Amino acid sequence: MKDETYFFHQTPEELCKLLISKIPLVNNDIVLEPFKGEGSFYNNLPNNITKQWCEIEEGIDYKDYNGSIDWIISNPPFRLEIGDNNRVNSFYSILEYFSTKVNKGIAFLGNDYCFSTLTPLRMKKLNNNGLYLQGYTICNIKKWRGRYFFMVFNKTPNNNIGYIEGSY
Repeated sequence: MKDETYFFHQTPEELCKLLISKIPLVNNDIVLEPFKGEGSFYNNLPNNITKQWCEIEEGIDYKDYNGSIDWIISNPPFRLEIGDNNRVNSFYSILEYFSTKVNKGIAFLGNDYCFSTLTPLRMKKLNNNGLYLQGYTICNIKKWRGRYFFMVFNKTPNNNIGYIEGSY
C-alpha cells in the first residue's frame, strides 16, 4: 500500500517503448530499473537482455541492489522524504549514486527541474566519476507538467556537451 508521501507517476507505456529504443542495448546487457513502480519501463525492456528491478513499495530498495549493472533505465523519483517531512530534490543524488555503479550508462526521464540540477560542479563530478551526458530526447507528457527530458549518460567522454565553471 502506498503511503501518503510516496507518489507514483507512471510513464506512459508507448513512450517507454520509444525511449528504450534510444538506448544502445546489446545482447545479455544487465539492465536495472531501480524504481519499477508498476513496470512501464521494466515491462517494455527487450527480451535479449537480463532485466533486474527494485521497488521500495515491494520491499526492495535500490540501495540494497548489489549485482552487476550495465544500464539503468528509469523515471526516478524527483523528490524523496528526508527526516521529518523534509522533501528534497533527489534526481541528481540518485544519478550520482549510480554513476560509479554502472558499466555502460544511465538513462533517466526527468522534467526541467531535474535537468536544471545538472550544474557545472555536478557535471564535473559526474565526469570525474566517468559518466558523461551524451544527449537527451524532449517529450511531452500531458497528464503531468509538460516537457520532460530523457537524458542518456554513458562512459564515453563527450566534448559536445560541456560546462563552464564559475559564476558570471
